[in-house]
Amino acid sequence: MTTYQELLAQKAALDKQASELDRQLQDARKAERAGVIDHIKQLLAANGLTVADLGLKAGVATRSSAAAGSKVAPKYRNVDTGETWSGRGLQPKWIKAALAAGKTLDQLKVG
Repeated sequence: MTTYQELLAQKAALDKQASELDRQLQDARKAERAGVIDHIKQLLAANGLTVADLGLKAGVATRSSAAAGSKVAPKYRNVDTGETWSGRGLQPKWIKAALAAGKTLDQLKVG
């Protein structure tokens, strides 16, 4: 049977191997990305195109939607706990409990 110390040594070796694989993955991704960028630059030059022709701004990442991943300011606050809710999605339990206790959403509004 394997001892605890032997298992710890195996885990350390595997952790080291995982770190090395992560580093190799990052290096491979950088190299692949550099190749793709060079290829795109060649295609742009060969066809007389610029980044502006593609509808992109140089050096700026674009999103599929302007609102994607944006945060919304909270509309409602639980004064007892400080919890907040933006008013989007399902009502949190504290809102449901407050409504069941006779409060209105207007009473829970922020500011």
